[in-house]
Amino acid sequence: MRSKWIEYQGKRILYQDFSRLFFNTAAVRRELSEVESIVINEPVDSVLVMSNFEDTEINSDLMPVLNAASKVTKDRIHKTAVLGVTGIKRTLGDLLTRFTGQPLMYFDKEEAAKEWLISE
Repeated sequence: MRSKWIEYQGKRILYQDFSRLFFNTAAVRRELSEVESIVINEPVDSVLVMSNFEDTEINSDLMPVLNAASKVTKDRIHKTAVLGVTGIKRTLGDLLTRFTGQPLMYFDKEEAAKEWLISE
């Protein structure tokens, strides 16, 4: 598993690392399954998530899997910051938000994402 808990200014953030998986949808699915099993064991509305999709293709094959995972974990997530999502990936991310009701905030820089996550 590539994803891990990190700490930033005293706050715990689940860093979901889907970066550099390019077109490997099987690897994205495996990683997503592992992070889902972590998130569902956390208290409701408690998890700060930073998802990194840099250099990873998100296509229509992954959308149902991402949608299902979001529905299962949505009540546990407090905020989600997303890195590496531009162009068509951004359109798919916005579509995911509409399907699940789980808002995503997009960032170019990891530091900005962390700052936003810990702000209230």
